Amino acid sequence: MRIKIVGAGLIGTSLALAWKMRGHEIELADKSEAHLALANHLLGEVTLQHGAVEVVVIATPVQEILTTLQGEFDSNPEAVFIDIGGLKTNLLLEVARIPGLNARFCSSHPMAGREVSGPESARADLFLGRPWIITPSAQTEPRTLTIARELATETGASIFELAPEEHDSAIALVSHLPQVVSSLLGGAILEGESEYLVLAGQGLRDVSRLAASDVKLWSELLIANRSAVLPLLEVLGDSLSQLQEHLESADYQGVSELLRRGNEGRSRIPGKHGGQARNYHQLPIVIDDKPGQLARIFLECAQANVNIEDLSMEHSPGQETGLITLSLSEADATKLYDHLTSLGWLAHLPRAISQ
Repeated sequence: MRIKIVGAGLIGTSLALAWKMRGHEIELADKSEAHLALANHLLGEVTLQHGAVEVVVIATPVQEILTTLQGEFDSNPEAVFIDIGGLKTNLLLEVARIPGLNARFCSSHPMAGREVSGPESARADLFLGRPWIITPSAQTEPRTLTIARELATETGASIFELAPEEHDSAIALVSHLPQVVSSLLGGAILEGESEYLVLAGQGLRDVSRLAASDVKLWSELLIANRSAVLPLLEVLGDSLSQLQEHLESADYQGVSELLRRGNEGRSRIPGKHGGQARNYHQLPIVIDDKPGQLARIFLECAQANVNIEDLSMEHSPGQETGLITLSLSEADATKLYDHLTSLGWLAHLPRAISQ
């Protein structure tokens, strides 16, 4: 199909790369000449055939989606229209008021992204194995819905269908709340002694990762979805107040209960591809701090025929060694441990974790 993507940021450019690999003709548009030029260079040479655009994908910031939709509908009245914005309820109410467009429009939201924005961060495999929420309206034509599903599937994503209100509530929990926690943690770091940060390990880096996200984008999203976000912030605020009280009174049981609830909530997050959480084993490997070590480990994993589920890296400043921790199934962790130690690697006994 001939697909026009309006918005050459992280998501729009990643979609262009993914769909070009599937043989679609891609046309990009963006009001930023710099973004458009970089995205087109990443996309490579594209020869567009004469003919009408069949699908228009709106990948602009949420506050620009409706206006962009109206303009593109005027130019391409026979096309199918899809957005990939992060909020749905108000958008679908507005689209329902535009005769003709409401039948040719299917809203969607790929649950993929990075804390760094722009086309320079785009990847063709960004959506692989990630959830992709489809939010059709009662007016969405079957053909429109079919195309939206097919295009989402072609990126390697897993499709979930939700009503608009369900979508916005779900996103508040799984996306907006983590962003708030990470950003507020990043702000709290400013109140500490900066020289202590040289001691930071992977924990601080992991939890504060989202604090590097785009301020303008997230300010708009949080305000627009405030009705779903505010109740979650009340729960979080109550928990912080309780923790403060328990610490002030040195109430071990109270502190433990809050941490236990954290364990319980974390355990409810599904594992890979939305399945049940799996028990993995972590295999720590001490390596020399020099080029090529990680590549050598991957080569040994291939030789041992084991599958890495996840990995983390830590390195203390001034230290000549680093620590690579691989997450694998119990059987693969044992097999790789035996393989590496037989070759002289400084691997340590695997331990069970919950993913």
